[in-house]
Amino acid sequence: MSETVSDLIDRLHAEADQDRPDAETPDVGIVMGSDSDLETMMTGGKRPGAYDAFVDELEFAEQTDYERPPNERFTFETYVTSAHRTPDLMTAYAETAEERGLEVIIAGAGGKSADLPNMTASIAYPLPVIGVPVQEKSVDSVIGMPAGAPLVAVDAGKSFNAALSAAQILARQHDEVRDRLVAYHEELRDGVGAVSRELHDNGTPAFRERDESESE
Repeated sequence: MSETVSDLIDRLHAEADQDRPDAETPDVGIVMGSDSDLETMMTGGKRPGAYDAFVDELEFAEQTDYERPPNERFTFETYVTSAHRTPDLMTAYAETAEERGLEVIIAGAGGKSADLPNMTASIAYPLPVIGVPVQEKSVDSVIGMPAGAPLVAVDAGKSFNAALSAAQILARQHDEVRDRLVAYHEELRDGVGAVSRELHDNGTPAFRERDESESE
């Protein structure tokens, strides 16, 4: 076994044994099959991703040290846990997740054999897992779970929505997260309202002209 992988596995089990208060542990775990998935899983590439949703919209913080949490109450962590190259690390992460304080996992993988979300969900059960197909060709693999083996999944590449779904799960127990979700939704509503009014009141030609000038 790789010394680095072995160290990570030992770290996860050691953290699970600490029984730290929930307020000091990551609330959401984000795992991906490869660091090549990072752009889609975290910043979304051409569209916003999970990192943008958590940090910019919901005021979460990324927790990089289990024993030294950031000041923000709600946090997430990130790992690469390949189902094919490091199945032992994937297993250790999933089986210790609940004891380490996680309340939900977001798992993303690409390619036609995108098994990380499925396997993570099976091992971490009953902890909820949200699957993110990194590519269109990954969709069937991610959503193809048999009856009795639940896995919630978003559309290909939409890790932003996965983060919002994770926050919705947290919001059932944390009013502060619920308030942040409601505030984010109200911003979306206000934006649509402003665009609708401008389009109607100024007319289509003026609206399109403004749109084209802003895109230059």
